[in-house]
Amino acid sequence: MSLQLNCPTCGRRPVEEFIYGEIPVVPDVIVDADARDVDRAFMHSNPEGPLTERWFHVYGCRRWITVRRDTRTDQLLGGA
Repeated sequence: MSLQLNCPTCGRRPVEEFIYGEIPVVPDVIVDADARDVDRAFMHSNPEGPLTERWFHVYGCRRWITVRRDTRTDQLLGGA
C-alpha cells in the first residue's frame, strides 16, 4: 500500500494524486545559466528525518495541504 495523505476536503487519498515540490536554493557560485537550471531541477536537499512539507492535490480539490512526515519511514507525524 502506498502512502496516503488526508486531504481536509476529499478525505484520505493516495499520494499519487498529489504533487510535492521543493523550491531549491541555487548556490551563488554557479554563474552559468544552464548549470543553474540543472542544479535547480536535479539537486534536491533530500533531508533525512522529520520534515514539514506542502503538497498540492492536483487530481482532487486542487488545494495545498501541510504535512509533517518522517522521510526515513514515510510515517505521518501530524498535519495530515
